[in-house]
Amino acid sequence: IERDSGKISRSYPVGHTPTALVPTADGARMFVCARFNDQVEVLDLVGGTVTARIPVEREPVALGLTPDGSRLVVANHQPAGRADVETVAAGISFIDTAKNQVIATVHLPNGSTSLRGLALSPDGAFAYVTHILGRYQQPTTQLERGWMNTNALSIIDVRGMKLTATVLLDSVDQGAANPWGVACSADGAWVAVSHAGSHEVSLIDRVALHRALATPKGANAADDLAFLTGMQRRLAVPGKGPRGLTIAGNRVVTTEYFTDTLAVIDLTTPAASGISLGPLAEPSIVRKGELAFNDASRCFQRWQSCASCHPDSRTDGLNWDLMNDGLGNPKNTRNMLNAHRRSPVMALGIRESAEKAVRAGFRYIQFAVVDEEVTTSVDEYLKSLTPVPSPHLVDGKLSPQAERGQALFTSTGCIACHKPPLFTDMKKHEFGFGTGIDTGKPFMTPTLVEIWRTAPYLHDGRAATLKDVLTTADPEGRHGDAKNLSAKDLDDLLEFVLSL
Repeated sequence: IERDSGKISRSYPVGHTPTALVPTADGARMFVCARFNDQVEVLDLVGGTVTARIPVEREPVALGLTPDGSRLVVANHQPAGRADVETVAAGISFIDTAKNQVIATVHLPNGSTSLRGLALSPDGAFAYVTHILGRYQQPTTQLERGWMNTNALSIIDVRGMKLTATVLLDSVDQGAANPWGVACSADGAWVAVSHAGSHEVSLIDRVALHRALATPKGANAADDLAFLTGMQRRLAVPGKGPRGLTIAGNRVVTTEYFTDTLAVIDLTTPAASGISLGPLAEPSIVRKGELAFNDASRCFQRWQSCASCHPDSRTDGLNWDLMNDGLGNPKNTRNMLNAHRRSPVMALGIRESAEKAVRAGFRYIQFAVVDEEVTTSVDEYLKSLTPVPSPHLVDGKLSPQAERGQALFTSTGCIACHKPPLFTDMKKHEFGFGTGIDTGKPFMTPTLVEIWRTAPYLHDGRAATLKDVLTTADPEGRHGDAKNLSAKDLDDLLEFVLSL
């Protein structure tokens, strides 16, 4: 877009859900995340073409380019791989911009998910990444002292391509829910973080932070809720849902998603003020529900919101041991899309409806008592969700390969349990997947709508891919007739399911 005239001078056909535009200093190239293609694309701003598509781990959402332009740092939103293993964590990819290839991937501490923001220090030596640090290996019996979800900032050594440390943005008795945007001041004195769930901005003394990390106590920062004491100041912002964040001179500016406002913080004071972007209409019940889903202020000590485990109303990729179906049988977080069109819900069908599950979630996961008006608005918000078109579609339609797979979907009998339009029969079936106290129990047939974005699969996330669901996770073929398919037919079948 031309700055002075506002005219569009050139457009680029890029991948699915482009975000995080980062240009080179000379203006010759632009890097952009194609989130749901799991790749970073390179745009030639002179020739007007896309010159490279670089595969990264999973759902890239934020980028940082070193001052010399030689290295691109990529934050991947979600963990990749199985969820039933010892360590489950999202990663940071490093790209050599001369070769346009990934040269390293560094994983954050166990339980790291929902990466949102990434910023480089002025000299490019460090990257700062916001994320949630889930303590998913513990039963969800309390919230005190970050028992379930803590909210974190990870510091990455860019030159060494390794994790320096992870620090908790919460305090001992007050969560700093859903960290989102992050920025460094030009003089390197400050790191600022927006907290979308607790409606705050953290101001962190960057020099003091690195000094503390160099001491012995820095080794335990990821488990120390008091580590940032004396280095961090948390300021409430005037609006709701601070997300994108930048620092300009002595001012921190953050976008407030739910109030159509900007919050401006003067670093010399510091004090926060608001700027309206126009008249704010009375929010609809759906909009109120979206806010309630993302709002941690009702949660006990503000540790988390519904969106902490269901980012974008989908899944964090972790197995949680919720108390509604017994102790010691963790289940993978489920997609909220179409939840209110199915019953019963949850892997074992424990809740008779999504409405019941929403209310139980506030009571037993956020340890909060909320008005029926709030829970009803969340119901309406979740009902309003629509599927995101699959990146496997071609111009919005099934590819020839997926069309062949659609015929196999019927002929192999998949359609018997995965009936359109939700691609589930809303019944329980026992295929021998249960272990421990779940051995022999039947599980609800999952919907296949939008399944392309909700890996890992099966109730405990033991299948990293859909192919694993039909092969390694089900060697006896009890789940269907896929074991009798040729490799080509299996790929065709999977292409159809991934297009739903």
